Amino acid sequence: MTVATASDPTNELAGDYQLRTRVVHGPGKLSALGTLAVGLGCRRALVVTDAGILAAGHAGRGMDGLRAAGLEVDVFAEARENPTTEDVAKGVEVARAFGPDLLVGLGGGSSMDCAKGINFLLTNGGRMQDYWGVDKATQPMLPLIAIPTTAGTGSEMQSFALISDAQTHVKMACGDKKTCARVAILDPELTLTQPALVTALTGIDALSHAIETFVSTKRNLFSQMYSRESFRLLSGSIEAVFERPDDLEARAAMQMGACLAGMAIESSMLGAAHALANPLTAKYGTAHGQAVGLMLPHVVRYNGEVHESLYGELMHHFAGRLPASLASEPASRQLAAWLQQVLRAAGLAVDLPQLGVDPDAIPELAEAAAPQWTGTFNPRRVDASILAMLYQRAL
Repeated sequence: MTVATASDPTNELAGDYQLRTRVVHGPGKLSALGTLAVGLGCRRALVVTDAGILAAGHAGRGMDGLRAAGLEVDVFAEARENPTTEDVAKGVEVARAFGPDLLVGLGGGSSMDCAKGINFLLTNGGRMQDYWGVDKATQPMLPLIAIPTTAGTGSEMQSFALISDAQTHVKMACGDKKTCARVAILDPELTLTQPALVTALTGIDALSHAIETFVSTKRNLFSQMYSRESFRLLSGSIEAVFERPDDLEARAAMQMGACLAGMAIESSMLGAAHALANPLTAKYGTAHGQAVGLMLPHVVRYNGEVHESLYGELMHHFAGRLPASLASEPASRQLAAWLQQVLRAAGLAVDLPQLGVDPDAIPELAEAAAPQWTGTFNPRRVDASILAMLYQRAL
């Protein structure tokens, strides 16, 4: 998917946009998995998931549906949070022994990314490091059905697999249009079993996607359409999900919001909050949603000094929903304050000392954040010194 922006008017693919994934959504839609697999002409499905999803029974129900439709089924249930090259290699061993003609990524973004990583190596060979970047696969890939059980990454709509190098811990973005899921099944009932902490971390991650894609230097007509609607759905539902975890309507809105944010990423890009978050995850083991959620308000305030009107477009429907004390504040500061309110409501940290970050570590963190790819798309320039300043503001 390639969409040129105003900053790149000579791009010969300007205006070239293709939605590659069929979306099937609604409560109970997991039951359609077998029918959808048969419709793709597949007979042997490898389900890639994690132990928690297996224990919750979702993977078992999915596999039962595949078998009822006449497919042979095997499972790889060792996908871990922030999947590594080692996780992918283990999955490839299982896949080679089974010989699937379909992959099913069932779980959070980690399971879906792991399934994409397996697809790269199973069909194209080599190592994950060979595919770090964009469009480096030369052979066709197996069809993928993506089934998110969280409302977070939007991986079901993206052509990138995020895989960490097991040795260096560097998170590699491996992108290729051939990795896009042929079908995404959005069944909000699958999100009801999420622990409260997972609901919070994934929901805040989805919010960060909606916000950063809306202001990215690669923003465009399509991406902003998805970002805007994603933000509307997510911002209107996240606190309701915290208060009423069994609210299926709010869960469905969160899941669709995360999906739309994934679509926005696919034709836009993220920003400095993600660049700042990755070193916190690598050095301190901080969950991604916590890390990006903590840094995002500071990035919003920093960007808002130059790009206030963009945040104003996102915040216009917040009228009447914010405290009177914020009514006269610029939109970027309103948004930053609301984001910190959401973090507190979820019981998450709002400053770096709560994560155990020593102020003396900031120069090292900033040096690690500076080369992060996403930071290059931030609407306001960032470098190591500015990133250090943003970390300082989070103390």
